[in-house]
Amino acid sequence: MNTANNDSEPRGLWTKALWMADQTPESRNRTVDFLRALSIIAVVLGHWIISAPYFSDGRPAYSHILDLAPWSQWLTWIFQVMPVFFFVGGFSNYISWQSAQRKNLGYRAWFDSRIRRLIGPVMPLIGMWAVMVAIAHANGVGPTMIFIASKVALIPVWFLAVYILVVAVVPLTHSAWQRWGIATIIAPIVGAGLIDIAFFTAHQHALGWLNYPFVWLAVHQMGYAWHDRRLAGLRTGMLLFVAGLGSLLAMTHLGPYPLSLVGVPSDAISNTLPPKLPLLALAAAQIGLILAFEAPLKRWLSRRVPWAATILVNGMIMTIFLWHSTVMMLLVGLAFWIWPPLLSAQPDSGLWWANRPVWLLAYAVATLPFLLTFSRFERPGKPGESTPIWRQLLGISITCLGLAMLAMGGIGGPEWLGLRWVPLLLPLIGYGVGTATTSSAPR
Repeated sequence: MNTANNDSEPRGLWTKALWMADQTPESRNRTVDFLRALSIIAVVLGHWIISAPYFSDGRPAYSHILDLAPWSQWLTWIFQVMPVFFFVGGFSNYISWQSAQRKNLGYRAWFDSRIRRLIGPVMPLIGMWAVMVAIAHANGVGPTMIFIASKVALIPVWFLAVYILVVAVVPLTHSAWQRWGIATIIAPIVGAGLIDIAFFTAHQHALGWLNYPFVWLAVHQMGYAWHDRRLAGLRTGMLLFVAGLGSLLAMTHLGPYPLSLVGVPSDAISNTLPPKLPLLALAAAQIGLILAFEAPLKRWLSRRVPWAATILVNGMIMTIFLWHSTVMMLLVGLAFWIWPPLLSAQPDSGLWWANRPVWLLAYAVATLPFLLTFSRFERPGKPGESTPIWRQLLGISITCLGLAMLAMGGIGGPEWLGLRWVPLLLPLIGYGVGTATTSSAPR
């Protein structure tokens, strides 16, 4: 352990971020880190904006502004940035996997580190919600309110379920990219198109779930292309942006796809559940903008302050993502309980929109204690070097199944203590199976 080095590191969060900014080598692609932070912040702001709690006939109600004000669905074209996250994830996973190969770490050690970074931070979230739901149930809170609150709070974990599965197959997708290149992007796009055709023309809706790997692997592969500079430059960027935006307009205005690029409860069809071609069109437009502005963005991030801010956000990025909806629901619940007039403005009214900045500031301030408390879980623990690969994959499959069930139905239910025990326990069991060591003996 390098005690001297640890002692020389500053302790304050911002001071440490500045110190780390000064230590960053010039070779690092800072744009990747900035885009990761930007995409998560956009998701958080989007969720905070579309949330529409209010009083209706003297009773608390909870809805989406996307439902109550259809014009606001255009906002999802700005705040739906999951394609950016998968894109930069492809770039980062490419580098990480190649680094592991150079160090002869192998898949087991590499994937173990990835699992701990991604799943570790979600465990406290699930545990806290289990306790809160049990307390709420014991105190007579209705199952509808528990369902809404826990589902809204746990919806972000759908992303983990999908992204972890994409990470699990990185050795395969990386090898495929090395052999077939751009064809590994085109093939899943074609597959997604065929699935959508079957979905709309043959009403084979069950097939739509196959688009989860098709859509997100295609975007992830585009991150590989960015790394190898097969996608680069202003001209390529503008072509992608125009093609993506044009396709998106055509599909949502001339085709069968809804306008919103996130799920709207009243819509019979969703562009995200399961994902459909408009998300690929959006990905092309967003990636096009990234490529077009990559050079000036790199110059800006070479400055100390913006790069230090990027480091600061990335150091707690999973905590921000996982806890922002919980903070929102706790604050809304507190307002319903203590001071209902705070939520008297009807959604989409002038007063409601005028109040949005105040609520956003309140959410941000209320998030700070959660960041200070739970960001420590983003630092992975001791690697499970002796965990067999088959058990890693089994454990992560169990975990992802549980996370998907929590995202779809929340944590509250009719069972003992008012909890849905199967989806609650699956992530915990899966994480234990996938990360626990079988032996402490050295290899």
